[in-house]
Amino acid sequence: MLWLWPGQAIYTGPALDLEAHSGSVACLAIGLDDVFTVRTRGQPAQTARSALIAPRLTHRLVAHGDRMLFCYLDPGSSRRLACERQMTSGDSGLRLGHREERLLIRHAPWPGSVPSAPDWLDLAAPREPAQIDARIQEAAARLRTEVHRTVSAEELAIGCGLSTSRFLHLFPAHTGTTFRRYRLWTRMLRVAELLAGRHDLTTAATDAGFASPSHFSEAFHRMFGLRPSRLLAAGVTIIDATTM
Repeated sequence: MLWLWPGQAIYTGPALDLEAHSGSVACLAIGLDDVFTVRTRGQPAQTARSALIAPRLTHRLVAHGDRMLFCYLDPGSSRRLACERQMTSGDSGLRLGHREERLLIRHAPWPGSVPSAPDWLDLAAPREPAQIDARIQEAAARLRTEVHRTVSAEELAIGCGLSTSRFLHLFPAHTGTTFRRYRLWTRMLRVAELLAGRHDLTTAATDAGFASPSHFSEAFHRMFGLRPSRLLAAGVTIIDATTM
């Protein structure tokens, strides 16, 4: 299952034997059946039942059980910082041990589950007052809503009343990811939304701003560690969680 919100998503299902990859946004990974191991270059492997993996950290996740949960947190919201505060050990790249780990495993969202996916998200990453520069928050919102076209950093900088260089410095400082990575993330979510609306993959990729289906496939592989065709072959069901 894949639940979608503006800027974020939750996947629950088979572990899928992911290859090394580098995400565009922070990802809370939870082993639903067993622990998993995260390997990063130049660092000792870490084994845990829950881990918050920072954006742009190249890693390989090896599941010891059959099922995983991946919660992708919108950098443009306060949820990422809230989730960071719930982790009990680790460093800025890889935080381990969510305080509510047992509850998150026990109540992992599935169709018809109680609590619902939105309630689960509130437990994993509680809503908090915005702590992000309002200009950057507005820029992130524009990227999400205007995903059908290529919004440039220069355009957003003007809207923020900033120079382009200053905007490109502030964006990662407040979101934890780069402007280009966040724009790519919004396009990925748009593809998922279109697939949920019964569009075919080729049309969805093109309408979301990818130059071609192969361009989308390569970007997806680098971001998630597998080809989109493998995920679709697993029979993923996509749900718009904003209506729940």
